[in-house]
Amino acid sequence: MRSRLLLISATMVIVSVSGCARKKPAELPPPPPASVSPAPGDAAPSNTIGNAVIPGSRADFLQQVGTDTIHFDTDHSDVDGQAQAILAAQAKWLVTHPNVRITIEGHCDERGTREYNLALGDRRANAAKNFLAAQGVDTSRMSTISYGKERPVALGSDEAAWAQNRRAVTVVPQ
Repeated sequence: MRSRLLLISATMVIVSVSGCARKKPAELPPPPPASVSPAPGDAAPSNTIGNAVIPGSRADFLQQVGTDTIHFDTDHSDVDGQAQAILAAQAKWLVTHPNVRITIEGHCDERGTREYNLALGDRRANAAKNFLAAQGVDTSRMSTISYGKERPVALGSDEAAWAQNRRAVTVVPQ
């Protein structure tokens, strides 16, 4: 009787532990190249010649537009007035450089499930894409990807970090 009770207890422990196994998350694409501008004195990036920026390059985009990032309110994907001004400047640059293809990344803060944040990141990237398209940028030049909460720019569990991570980033290749 005691061995039977021991066998039942061991079986229950094994079943309860195996039920807690986590599924391996789906593979995410490799991270994009860093969008940080070099510090003074650093080597010149490949899209500059001496101190001159090559027209149509990522450095030119950042120099002309000022930023590649727009931000969103919590659980929203609508493009507010400040984001519209940034996207309008991006659209103007993209219209003058018709051969440049871009990827728009959608990102979220750490709150919410992985699935919810991937869907929200997708809506954010597509909201930016739709705004750029309405400004005359050909949709065949734009692709979108959602990273959800997988690639935060600010670490931390406070409103300041979350606000920085709720974003869409327009990535212009080097």
